[in-house]
Amino acid sequence: MTALFDPRDPAVRSDPYPIYRRLRETDPIHQSHFGYWVLSHYADVDAVLRAPGVSSEFYRNTTWAQRRGGVDSPLVRSVRNWMLMLDGPAHRRIRGVISRVFTRGAVERLQPRVAAEANRLLDAVGEGETDLIDSLALPLPVTVTCELLGLPTDNRDQCRHWTEQISRVIDPSITAEDTVAMNRAETEFREYVTGELDRRRSAPREDILSLLVHAEVDGVRLTDHEIIANVLFLFVAGHETTVNLVGNGLLALLRHPDQLQLLREDPELIPGAIDEITRYDAPVQIVSRLLDEEVVLDDAVLPAGAKVMLLFGAASRDPARYADPERLDVTRTGIKTLAFSGGPHYCLGAALGKMETAVVLAELLRRYSKIELTGEELGWRPNVSFRGLQRLPLRLMH
Repeated sequence: MTALFDPRDPAVRSDPYPIYRRLRETDPIHQSHFGYWVLSHYADVDAVLRAPGVSSEFYRNTTWAQRRGGVDSPLVRSVRNWMLMLDGPAHRRIRGVISRVFTRGAVERLQPRVAAEANRLLDAVGEGETDLIDSLALPLPVTVTCELLGLPTDNRDQCRHWTEQISRVIDPSITAEDTVAMNRAETEFREYVTGELDRRRSAPREDILSLLVHAEVDGVRLTDHEIIANVLFLFVAGHETTVNLVGNGLLALLRHPDQLQLLREDPELIPGAIDEITRYDAPVQIVSRLLDEEVVLDDAVLPAGAKVMLLFGAASRDPARYADPERLDVTRTGIKTLAFSGGPHYCLGAALGKMETAVVLAELLRRYSKIELTGEELGWRPNVSFRGLQRLPLRLMH
């Protein structure tokens, strides 16, 4: 019998939405052959994200850790301190420090810098054909993250390379080669950040690194290992999500020219449209949880000890939550996307990622009277948890 859902299926990368629809319609609480419960209804996914006794600490699972190099590997030792991978007081301790940087006011103050960097990159692009992923969607968020953290932007290409390797850690379809590459990237990135931390101790600045070095929680400072691990995590979260949101969003609009035209005619719609394109083709498709306690859903009881895979992409097109969910509608209201997770692990950087995407889209529409796909093959990146394009070949005309 063919599995209803297999993250290794190439179709999950190229177009997962027919698979998601089949899951929702035939087996929405699906017991997979690879040991996970797979949930595809919005209400079920949302319920698990918010339920007590649900854990993000996947490093506790021996099989999960072994596939990533073992419990004592550089990568697993790092993720044991990622805010994303912690529960309860340990999670709140680190989140409480980092949340000081991602307030609404702080994000608004960053907008002019984001706009300036987007304009610099588009000045270099000019008119004609370009791969928008390589020329804009990739360099913009990594530059913003470097500046936010206080890392030299001269090293952004190397930081991007490390981030792309390390981001595979949450992917359910990693290979032995991925494990080697992830651990090598973690080791190199950690050594680089360690040098930057030493400089902040002697000469603090107005950046996240200085904040993390000197911040205290109940009179206790974060350890270097906690700081470095969460710098790596912030790069993964801030970079991967925004790259995919820009690329997926623009592709969706180009495939729905009537919706793109609405934004041209009324740019005030753009902020709300970011929520819709996030719903339509989520930059984060899959997250997983461990159940320390039983979780009761309307149609099933998930037992304590279960591993659960939450399909954000499927939930975002659930007709029980959104009317006509397969249609892109930039005027849609009442969107509560799960693409940035939910419950205690809701993404602190969601507002920053959406703001970056809104700035990019507004500037593209202001500069170019025509934005067209060239017809070249697009290609999707191998990571199935983060859904994003490898290339977005466009023809831009003033």
